Amino acid sequence: MLAKIFILIVRLSPGFQKAMWKWWYQRLARRGHNTGWSFMNYGYTPSNGTHLELKKEDESNRLFIQLYDYTASQIPIRGKHILEIGSGRGGGASFVAQYHNPSHMTGLDYSATAVKLSINLHKEVTNLQFVKGDAESLPFDDKSFDAVINVESSHCYGDMAVFVKEAARVLKPSGYLSWVDLRGEDMVSDTESAFNIPELNCIYEETITPQVLQALDEIHERKIEMIDLHVPKFLQSAFRDFSGVRNSKIYNAFKDGSAVYLAKAYQKIST
Repeated sequence: MLAKIFILIVRLSPGFQKAMWKWWYQRLARRGHNTGWSFMNYGYTPSNGTHLELKKEDESNRLFIQLYDYTASQIPIRGKHILEIGSGRGGGASFVAQYHNPSHMTGLDYSATAVKLSINLHKEVTNLQFVKGDAESLPFDDKSFDAVINVESSHCYGDMAVFVKEAARVLKPSGYLSWVDLRGEDMVSDTESAFNIPELNCIYEETITPQVLQALDEIHERKIEMIDLHVPKFLQSAFRDFSGVRNSKIYNAFKDGSAVYLAKAYQKIST
């Protein structure tokens, strides 16, 4: 059922599409406050066997963290002023702030509920802040950030091209954008077109569907347990579809190739 709703959403006008996604993410943000759940991505398992050293308290979120580490590792972060657009419950921004050592990390999200939750969950991280804002109308001056990251969020936006232009606008000259997200096979061309602007030069791209599928397999049991324990029964089917557990619509789409998971990094052209 949820997959059918998602298909309907992407056929709607951009403004209504954004409103529907906002409603859904606000609903998600209200769930699981007492679980420590601070990630909403599908995860990533490195195919080269690389083992990321994590603090003991972060080990339970390894698969989700690895997607952030992969994204952040494509661009310079240390000592830089970094923005995450679409920070959700804040776990990814917190990881980047602590492990990749930017001078300052800002997480921005469209959901006021998610921003409030993120501030509460990650208040001990001193180089991190969270703000409410729209990915298609960023509340920052031109040339404000050294780098922007965007993890599994842009599929919710009303206009991908507007988001890309906004990300480029707030980047300093020679700044970086690192992006990962899923797309239906028939949406890849439009996504490529959105990134094709004069301000940005592509420095890296990869399809990482196999690594994401591996993570979905490895995290399946934990997701089922979390949903069973913390989500009301009438919402459990929707949450299983949304979270990509085995045999969900999105999981099967990754398996049969009708959906892909893409990674790209860009550098802003210095003028």
